[in-house]
Amino acid sequence: MKKIILIFAFIINVGYICLAQGEGSRASKVEAVQIAFLTKELDLSPEEAQRFWPVFNNYKQEIITARKQHTAEIELEENILNVRKKYQGEFKKVLGSDQRVNKLFQADKNFKEMLRKELMERRAQRGGKFKN
Repeated sequence: MKKIILIFAFIINVGYICLAQGEGSRASKVEAVQIAFLTKELDLSPEEAQRFWPVFNNYKQEIITARKQHTAEIELEENILNVRKKYQGEFKKVLGSDQRVNKLFQADKNFKEMLRKELMERRAQRGGKFKN
């Protein structure tokens, strides 16, 4: 529970810092938080991070492309699974074990869920409606 509170505090602080500096779009703010989150969760060394982020960015871009190209939900899930399978070996080269690769996929899922919840909370605080 403390970890979740710490992460939310970090997200809010990064958002305020970015706003105060007048830098970037919302996407770049989310990306900065994601980088910090995954780096911490995977306990990446500087050398690992240097090799990891280019691979992860390519992976993320292919996931985005797969989401844009699907015509049915089952096709989308299949395309995403294929991208994950494709990158599993690349991630293993960087992270060193299947256990850390699995941890990456789980941490990425956890980050997206945390982000979704944060957005819902912010919309609720502003009086906006958000459907699940």
